[in-house]
Amino acid sequence: SLFTWKTCFPWRLIAQGNDERKGVDCVSSSGTVVAMGSQRKVLVIGSGGREHAIGLGLAQSKVVSHVFVSPGNAGTEGRGKLSNVPQIADDDLVTWCREHAIDLVVVGPELPLSRGISDVLGRNGVNCFGPSRLAAEIESSKYFAKSFMDRHGIPTARWLAFTTAEDAKQFIRSADFDARVIKADGLAGGKGVVVAPTRQQAEKAVDEVMESLGDAAAQIIVEDLLEGDEVSVLCFTDGKTIRLMPPSQDHKRLLDNDEGPNTGGMGAYCPSTLLSSEDLDEILLKVFVPAIKGLSKEGRPYIGVLYAGLMLTREGPKVLEFNCRFGDPETQVILPLLESDLYLIMQDCVSGKLSESDVRWRSDRYYVGTVVASDSYPKSGSKGQTIGALDHVDMPDVTIIHAGTKLEDGKVVTNGGRVLTIVADSPDLAAACRLSRLAASRSWFEGHHFRKDIGSKGISRHRLSSGRITYESSGVNIAAGDRLVEDIKVITGKTEMAGVVGGIGGFASIFDPSLSGFKDPLIVTSTDGVGTKLLVAQEMGTHDSVGVDLVAMCANDVLTHGAQPLLFLDYLATGKLDRSVARDVILGVKRGCQEAQCALVGGETAELPGMMMGSSYDVGGFVVGLVERTLALPNLEVMQEGDVLIGLSSSGIHSNGFSLVRKILTLNNWKLTDSPPFPGPHKTIGEALLTPTEIYVKPVLPLMKEGLVKGAAHITGGGIVGNLKRVVPRNLEAKLDYTKWDIPALFGWLATEGGVDWREMLKTFNLGIGFILIVDKVKAETVLRRLQASLGSANCMAIGHLVLPSGQPENDWKLLKESLWQSMRPFVGVQRPSVFQRKRCAVLISGTGTNLRSLIKATMETQSAPSAEVVFVVSNVPGVMGLQVARDAGIPHEVVNHKDYSSREDFERCLHDRLLANRVDIICLAGFMRILTHWFVNNWKGRLINIHPSLLPSFKGLHTHRQVLKSGAKFTGSTVHFVVDELDSGEIISQAVIEVLEDDNEDTLQERVKLVEHELYPKALEAVASGKITLKL
Repeated sequence: SLFTWKTCFPWRLIAQGNDERKGVDCVSSSGTVVAMGSQRKVLVIGSGGREHAIGLGLAQSKVVSHVFVSPGNAGTEGRGKLSNVPQIADDDLVTWCREHAIDLVVVGPELPLSRGISDVLGRNGVNCFGPSRLAAEIESSKYFAKSFMDRHGIPTARWLAFTTAEDAKQFIRSADFDARVIKADGLAGGKGVVVAPTRQQAEKAVDEVMESLGDAAAQIIVEDLLEGDEVSVLCFTDGKTIRLMPPSQDHKRLLDNDEGPNTGGMGAYCPSTLLSSEDLDEILLKVFVPAIKGLSKEGRPYIGVLYAGLMLTREGPKVLEFNCRFGDPETQVILPLLESDLYLIMQDCVSGKLSESDVRWRSDRYYVGTVVASDSYPKSGSKGQTIGALDHVDMPDVTIIHAGTKLEDGKVVTNGGRVLTIVADSPDLAAACRLSRLAASRSWFEGHHFRKDIGSKGISRHRLSSGRITYESSGVNIAAGDRLVEDIKVITGKTEMAGVVGGIGGFASIFDPSLSGFKDPLIVTSTDGVGTKLLVAQEMGTHDSVGVDLVAMCANDVLTHGAQPLLFLDYLATGKLDRSVARDVILGVKRGCQEAQCALVGGETAELPGMMMGSSYDVGGFVVGLVERTLALPNLEVMQEGDVLIGLSSSGIHSNGFSLVRKILTLNNWKLTDSPPFPGPHKTIGEALLTPTEIYVKPVLPLMKEGLVKGAAHITGGGIVGNLKRVVPRNLEAKLDYTKWDIPALFGWLATEGGVDWREMLKTFNLGIGFILIVDKVKAETVLRRLQASLGSANCMAIGHLVLPSGQPENDWKLLKESLWQSMRPFVGVQRPSVFQRKRCAVLISGTGTNLRSLIKATMETQSAPSAEVVFVVSNVPGVMGLQVARDAGIPHEVVNHKDYSSREDFERCLHDRLLANRVDIICLAGFMRILTHWFVNNWKGRLINIHPSLLPSFKGLHTHRQVLKSGAKFTGSTVHFVVDELDSGEIISQAVIEVLEDDNEDTLQERVKLVEHELYPKALEAVASGKITLKL
């Protein structure tokens, strides 16, 4: 590598005039020990941002006692070691330097160098850092520079010089390259280059340049328009040794997106991400080495800084221009990266000892400088306008570099086109860009203008080359997923079957139907999930049973069509992959596949951080089955009055109705770990609920293949009646005798504890029957006998038959209610002594209801016995998503639209009445966009809480995340507080803290705060509902 970048400290302290370092001996970059007693004085010539930056860099030197700047600006006047002196005429410069014992003169702008100021000083024994007049011609004459590059093989654009406008325009029309770049031969203060959008406008630019720039454009260059990214590379040199600086990127155009006229530069960042170390090696060898050697060979030895403006073309780097000095605004972002002593490096260049210098650069930060210009720039500048709010720009990691400024009656006023450069630094380029842009927006004077995209070109490359975030750090662990795949390969080995080609781990699964024994098959498919039974499994930490459920729900579905399940695929989505949990689920899937006699041929495991919380997961299954065309069910055409309904027992609740089950448990304070009050082999309620869904393939499929079955129904959501309707022709209906089997005690207990209506029980639960066959009455006895032989007589029975529609099912309902009553009798009148009255909570919303969802989920969680329950949701806005959240959870909800009321008081009284009618104890505001009056707040004082997306008491009110980012705060979070009259000022209940990341914007910060809100709000509600936290009234 050509250079290393390391850490540096004092830049910002000196910029603020606080250089308080004590005197110690210092080792120069060439190894010479310099005693602090021999303090050096430096004169910097110039008045721009470049000279302010050079002055700050020199002032860091331990051997420099004072830096004079002539004529300087408001930033160099009386700041620590810096002070201004009036502009010194060339003829008086040597005398002035002798009188003030100046050890080194540093020339900032190119014009004095082109006049030979370095030659004059050198002849009179004054050290000058800057090239001679002849060497400076590499900038002061474009004709010389282009000719020089051609002579020494330095890559550059094709070109031709002209002294008359007509010749130049004629060439533009006929050139065999894209002749749209017009350059004045002489110095033009950064305004001598025009890049025309068309050749016609290039011709127009020829006239404008030659007319407006006078002698500087007596000769012009017409140049090929190169395409690529521009980058600036500078070096220190003593005429023999070259030490490259970190590459930077200037932004020449006036407006965002590189639009508008060329300027002297509207901002820069460093180090540029466009060049690698290898690229810099190439630039050193192809550009700088031949340039320095060539100048020396031609009798123009070069001492100082050589600046190469490069275009990175497809053919490689090509030189756009050479400058004989530091760039402006590049200097403002390059020098803060210098770790070595700038003064000693410059002295080594002047004395020819640069080869002995240790020039080191820091690598841990990016610097971005945004130029704040006057509105008339680049045509003219601004003078005498007061620059206000500079104290607002003074913030961490920001340095104000003055350019076109001066002090007038103690005030900083404008004095040029480019007024300030706001330099910000950060380890992350994007963060430095944002901070520089933010600080620039605070530097106010009338008509101020700045680009808002400085550095943005380098962000993507920076993140590609040095991005720290990984897929794993975002919550997706590919390695854990790969290990799980290996586990699955072992697990699935025992579920293979004829027709399956290949194995687990490919992009897809292959099946050859010709190997499966079918002659004229139909493909039957089904997909399903397990629903909220998963929440029970996750609370209990038992995961294998839901794998069986997943297979059962799919396999039983295709079985209703007479199909043999052949292939099964699973999908598992989780917030964070727990390999052992996933393995247990897949083991359950394997067990289910063995029971269903199908092959587990593939699947997908997806980590979805942000979409799913923590290690919670959801599963989906997909099954493919085949059935001979002649045996496909249901066979509606042959069904007739008298056909018998044979019911097969369920193993329990199976996988439907668990949202209702969990609500019943929550309302009655039952824990999943409690001993079950109903009979059975299970030790806990949770264990009983997780009994896997019965798979009916083995006993039923042989009967179907023999043509003994006319139709079949899998009893899932919708219950017995709802699912039978799907397989019975319209000219018939099923008549059921609910006394033919005993409804299991589990269902009776749920009906009793929940106070569930018989109709709700019928449409929600299977009531003990998991699968129903429709068979001819002549064959019914044979089918029953065979089923009882494999399942037992208690697990299959004739439960009804098909009849002509009567329109009078009342007798059926009487039998159902009698059967349900018998199942409920053991539990009627029995009450658990541990049951307590939970606080009834209402949630007021105006929008999506994301916090509402978390409150509902937490208060319905059965294992922790929460002290509150959400019983009522009110929105002041109709049709919002939060109402659907309440609807999905089965929670009563209403719209009380504030627009329907003539006053805020009438609206709140109606709201108050509805809350009282629903016996509400506590109100949670969750995105409720109304300011409540004293009357309402006082009525609910101590029972009204809100959540705010910041760490109160900071950042109250709206646009919280914008306030946080604008302030530069390092931490933010969320606060739950009691509501009082003053906005966001009630006593704090609880808070959660997160770090503000350097690349955060309003959207990302909002999403990360939401995540902590979803955990914080339920905990705060629990603290208030349980009485652990109360408001002092």
